[in-house]
Amino acid sequence: MATALLMPKQGNSVESCIILEWTKKEGDTVKAGETVLEAETDKATIEVEAVCDGTILKIYYEADSEVPVQKIIAVIGEPGEDISSFDAEFGADAPAASAAAPVSAGTAAPAAAEPSPAVSAAPAPAVAGASAAGGAVSPRARNLAAGKGIDASALAGTGPRGRVVERDVLAAAGLSQPLTPAAAAAAIEQGLKAPAAGSGIGGRVRLQDLSAASSPAAASSAAVSMDFPGSFTDEKVKGVRKITAARMMESLSVTAQLTHNFGAPAEALLSYRKKLKNAPEALGLNKVSVNDIVMFTVSRVLKSFPQFNAHWYGDSMRFFDSVHLGFACDTPKGLLVPVIKFADQLSLKELSDESARLITACREGKAQPEELTGATFTLSNVGAFGIDSFTPIINPPEVAILGVCSTQLKPVRTENGIDYKDFIGFSLTYDHQATDGAPASRFCAAIASAIADLDLYLAV
Repeated sequence: MATALLMPKQGNSVESCIILEWTKKEGDTVKAGETVLEAETDKATIEVEAVCDGTILKIYYEADSEVPVQKIIAVIGEPGEDISSFDAEFGADAPAASAAAPVSAGTAAPAAAEPSPAVSAAPAPAVAGASAAGGAVSPRARNLAAGKGIDASALAGTGPRGRVVERDVLAAAGLSQPLTPAAAAAAIEQGLKAPAAGSGIGGRVRLQDLSAASSPAAASSAAVSMDFPGSFTDEKVKGVRKITAARMMESLSVTAQLTHNFGAPAEALLSYRKKLKNAPEALGLNKVSVNDIVMFTVSRVLKSFPQFNAHWYGDSMRFFDSVHLGFACDTPKGLLVPVIKFADQLSLKELSDESARLITACREGKAQPEELTGATFTLSNVGAFGIDSFTPIINPPEVAILGVCSTQLKPVRTENGIDYKDFIGFSLTYDHQATDGAPASRFCAAIASAIADLDLYLAV
């Protein structure tokens, strides 16, 4: 009997996966447990295995397609079996306003689209009333609705099985579907008209949708305007970079972000780091980094500032008893944020060892979904690049993120005149919906004090 192969769910926060490569094609015979494709989430690369013995009768998505989890991607069975019911299921689950026809090997795959600022287009009508599927609302739609003051549960969903999705909230707000970056640029620069809904995932308007809506003369004019002198290379954005871009845009659209830049005396920090570096190797302290010491200190300070060790959900906040510390990690595939669970309960050495383990797993592509989710607060360290200050972007639903900057000599007034001392820079970005400037300033001052008096916090 024919069996559907579904895109597996990888953790609670993963909503879709991008197909990197099919290792099997239509007509190939497979065994249960045999890898048939490789896919990528915003966190890791996964292998999808055949769920039974048989022949691949149908492939619904090609490489580079972004596929929602738990959606049918292929059918395995015996040659000649009727799979019309699976074709119907695929068509029913396909995103509205997108190319929903099944994809065979060798045909163009439905392309995933990135969020971007919307260009004015005719708004789609919104339908009020109780949402279907028991009031199911996608996380993206819920965050967007909260930011615009819309009750998502009162909307009629147009997503799979009546789920309220982003386009439903946009319609209720009187806005058009968002455009991909390429479509937005073309619409602005070339005066092309954007349709109310496009062929991208969730109805996003893609570049080819603009071309289809324009006259031949306009298309010709667009081709001329894109004819730049000199050589260049176009590279398709995909994988972690593509999903990171979407998450960053979403973060800025649903949060009220404000950044405080401040510094802290770094003499105690640098002195202690030097002492650890020169410690006997048997103690295992030589590899403790400045970033490890900062993470350790911040995990302790957060215990006195629960409003920053929290998640913001628009109409409620969740405060955590323990600190689960995320930290930005640069990898060959892009930015990942592994999470040190119960960081406030670890010794400095334990925290440093866990940090090193997670960094290695991320850079080797072996990090597990559960190791990349669940952060209650995040750090991003760019100090090694000589950055004095920057604006880190919050990872919703977290309330804040702390940027760690470079250490610089700064003039300090003393009894004997002006002296120069080392200061380490910090940049705290917080969601002004969840907290205010005064608590954020007190939090910054507490971090600076803790770094300056590091020995006291190491004793706690």
